[in-house]
Amino acid sequence: MKAILMNAAGDAGVLKISDVAKPALPSENHLLIRLVAAGINPVDAKLRAKPAYHPDKLPQILGCDGAGIVEETGSKVTRFRIGDEVYFCNGGLGDEPGCYAEYTTLHEEYCARSPCNIPLQDAAALPLVCITDSEALLNRANLEKGQTILIHGAAGGAGHIALQMAHHVGARIAVTVGDEKKAGLAHALGAEKIILYREQDFVHETMEWTDGKGVDVVYDTVGGATFLNSMNAAKIGGKIVTLLSTPMSLTEAQLARLRNLSICYEMMLTPQIMGLHEERIRQREILEECARQVEEGELGVLVSHRFPLEKAADAHRMLESGGITGKIILTMD
Repeated sequence: MKAILMNAAGDAGVLKISDVAKPALPSENHLLIRLVAAGINPVDAKLRAKPAYHPDKLPQILGCDGAGIVEETGSKVTRFRIGDEVYFCNGGLGDEPGCYAEYTTLHEEYCARSPCNIPLQDAAALPLVCITDSEALLNRANLEKGQTILIHGAAGGAGHIALQMAHHVGARIAVTVGDEKKAGLAHALGAEKIILYREQDFVHETMEWTDGKGVDVVYDTVGGATFLNSMNAAKIGGKIVTLLSTPMSLTEAQLARLRNLSICYEMMLTPQIMGLHEERIRQREILEECARQVEEGELGVLVSHRFPLEKAADAHRMLESGGITGKIILTMD
């Protein structure tokens, strides 16, 4: 089969199209999936630059997000049949092969049926961001109807899904975006307050929007100075949920303490990295719920760029250039 191999850590140029053996089923509970698309996520680029979790397992096939058709089932598989269309977040960390390939395998418990009303390729853009945003907003922030939330990078991959989830909960939503086109997308998806971060001070705009109180929740998909400045945009006793690891000085930590902030981290790959089987089943259940929401028109995904599998390096370069609206996918058909 064709696959994108990463033979060494480095820039996007290390990703090369190669011929490799089609994977065999690792157990009687596994599925063989003929992939039609793979989602591109920032974690893929980070693992390409520095394979942090399994640096000794090179060459690697990257890509956590996939969608495809069940081609073979293990003898103990009960949840799927050959021909089923599925989507999932699995592999791509070095312990299991990822989705930048024509085929992959995964345990049936980590796999969900794809939404039936969108192209199967597009479903590959959903798993990681859907699980991440659901965990961040519902489990970490406990976001509720009527609460206020500030979502950073609301037109990006995680951001545009989080915006829809927050809208579905019934929260009042402020967002930061980079330009008027992204502002239009955010407004269409339910944002009440649009902040153009290149032109406006998001702390000032947020405090003005909340009559000086600050928001109940800040969802940080950016990190760095954005995360640190968000401490002044959250209300006293508010919550900040971040996807990034940003160092804090003693002064910044003291500010967080003074404002009684709850700072939560969300890394949805933890169950896979740490081998937490029950947690991975729970994440699959999130995908099942997201599929239902897509089918009922409550959730949609914007796939802004599609690259053929052999152009994976170009897809990584585009991702790392920044400012991407929606998601990027690799296609195998």
